[in-house]
Amino acid sequence: MEEATYRGTVYPWQCDHVGHMNIMWYVGKFDEANWNLFARLGLTPGYLRDAGRGMAAVQQNISYKRELLAGDIVEIRSRLLEIRDRSIRFQHEMHNAATDEIAASCEITAVHRDRNARKSVLFADAIRTAAMAQLAPSAPAPAMA
Repeated sequence: MEEATYRGTVYPWQCDHVGHMNIMWYVGKFDEANWNLFARLGLTPGYLRDAGRGMAAVQQNISYKRELLAGDIVEIRSRLLEIRDRSIRFQHEMHNAATDEIAASCEITAVHRDRNARKSVLFADAIRTAAMAQLAPSAPAPAMA
């Protein structure tokens, strides 16, 4: 399921010396989308604090497609690609809300962690169930010739 997980604006102070949004702000906006996606799965700040859990990104790949300028409205849409016992893989697409063009995409693998033991742990059943319900449909198999 692909839903908006972030909406915001590019501010002039987020732009570099050539007038484009600087790459550090792409990463920051993707990070904000992470927390909205996680909350939909039950990985809320309250759960993470109370259970002594955390999420750690172990791989992040970003593709930049179109520049964003000061004043542009940004929307990030996210989809869960995979859930495993202790990790999830998901994708964000950052759109220019006025044109719906994709400005950047980001695929992240994150691990569910016990903050005290400092090691990966299984997802709770409720989180797994919520994630399974939100998994994006698989890409169609290539046609055979």
